[in-house]
Amino acid sequence: MRHSSLRRTIALLAATAAATALAAGCSGKDKVPSIGYAVDTTVTSYNGGTTAGAAAAQAVFGRVLTGFFYTGPSGQPVADSDTGTAKEVPGEAQTIQYRLNPAGVYSDGVPTSCDDLVFTWAARSGRFPGFDSASTAGYEDIERVECQPGSKDGTVVFRPGRRYLPWRTLFGAGELMPAHVAAQVADVPDIVAAVQNDDRPALDRLAQFWNTGWNLAPGDLDITAFPSSGPYRIESFDLDDGLVLVANERWWGDTPATGRVVVYPKPADLAAHIEDGSVAVVDIGTGSLPELNLDAFTVQQLPSRGVEQLVLSTGGVFESDAARRAFALCVPRQALFDQLGRVTDAPETGLGSGLSDSRTVQPDSAYYPAVTGAADQFAGGDVAGAKAALADTGKKQLTVRVGYLAPDARRARTVSLIADSCKQAGITVEDASTPDFGSAQLSGGAVDAILGGPGGLPGPAGSLDGIAAVSGLRGGSGLNAGQFRNGRYDAITDQLAADDNSTDQLNLLTEAENLLWAQLPSVPLFATPRTIAFGGGLQNAVAGPTRAGSGWNMDQWVLQR
Repeated sequence: MRHSSLRRTIALLAATAAATALAAGCSGKDKVPSIGYAVDTTVTSYNGGTTAGAAAAQAVFGRVLTGFFYTGPSGQPVADSDTGTAKEVPGEAQTIQYRLNPAGVYSDGVPTSCDDLVFTWAARSGRFPGFDSASTAGYEDIERVECQPGSKDGTVVFRPGRRYLPWRTLFGAGELMPAHVAAQVADVPDIVAAVQNDDRPALDRLAQFWNTGWNLAPGDLDITAFPSSGPYRIESFDLDDGLVLVANERWWGDTPATGRVVVYPKPADLAAHIEDGSVAVVDIGTGSLPELNLDAFTVQQLPSRGVEQLVLSTGGVFESDAARRAFALCVPRQALFDQLGRVTDAPETGLGSGLSDSRTVQPDSAYYPAVTGAADQFAGGDVAGAKAALADTGKKQLTVRVGYLAPDARRARTVSLIADSCKQAGITVEDASTPDFGSAQLSGGAVDAILGGPGGLPGPAGSLDGIAAVSGLRGGSGLNAGQFRNGRYDAITDQLAADDNSTDQLNLLTEAENLLWAQLPSVPLFATPRTIAFGGGLQNAVAGPTRAGSGWNMDQWVLQR
């Protein structure tokens, strides 16, 4: 979708979105040259394909590192022909033909090429050891990427007998990385040849760079390592001054409507930046930062497509199914939704209408009512059931440390309510939140559970495809912080991604949910409520309660005061 088409899409969305009221009455006002964007995620890596970078990949860098598709405000994949075109072509094996825009060039002057596809696939395929990939979903099903080094054309061929229905989620915004940077630092003159020839020494050096070479340390940034393929590029990053994005002079598409956007992620002092007028867009978890003064903003509360959940370890105190069951039974899920998960003007059915009884199936899906029966026994704090399950572990008491990214008043209240309920069953729940919390603290044993979105990640989350939610429970996935492993679950998700028969889908989804409610690698709560606020005079902003956040179209924002 080119930007002229994007503007038409925005106009259509604006007809039904509350944000459109902000576009009115701007005559006689001056355009503000810089717009502040406050979002409740961390920014630790430029590389959205890594576990560390997955949280901010699209919400922050979706218009910096573009891809063949991006996540739209309803959670759907949207084609972005500024990057190029992708189409499925006939063949014995599933085959996708990618053609990069002939005008495409990174902000450092290096043309985009199919080398970028080869490198991204190699890093995320699971075929080559050493790469820390957040998810291999879809990429692991690719047999090869046909590419002449430097070419604008690439052909992706899937493995014989395999089909990946949500192929439009591959090589997307925030995740298609500049291969030439890695090649230069890792001293690999030809990445395509290194991958095709399985050159392990070269691939090892590439993996080292992939894992940490694009880490973002505030105040210490070599901009040459972070070239952009989108309308914005990084200018600087500082805890006080935020992540500064400026118009990319080499961008071949429509010039950004505003030349400078400053992202304020956690742990920035969002209250101070709002108070001094620096921020015009706020996208945070509802109730997470009650100290924010949003009186001057038009505010919406929306249920997101990310499921608020407790991701449990499968080791330590939660080594047994019985221990996880005891904890899940004492969690007051219904009370948590009633007090903390219900948004203003909650719908009667569908997304945001009640508890989320599935980790992977959206409440507005036709399959949802038929696949969630196993959740019925976990609706509220069942103290007696929790005691019985705890007795099955041979223990009389259990201590559970719950971690999340602080500060977050809603999640602090969530832990407190769980603690009050579970103490009656002999389970002590402790708040283990920290301002630098990350999912690695669960896999490392520092906590026993994470309170967050899919994969335990903070910030904007969710999409119609649910790939991140599925990956968060697949064995070996970087997003699988609790290290849950079940071969049958993995096989089910593989078949779901390849089989579009509705009867098969229903049967497989039902089996998956029954399995997950029996083994409890996580406890879903509700659609994470998001507060999205736009300042007076802001035009073209459309709320995006998905993993792409409301920054999905930041290059179209205009602020007039």
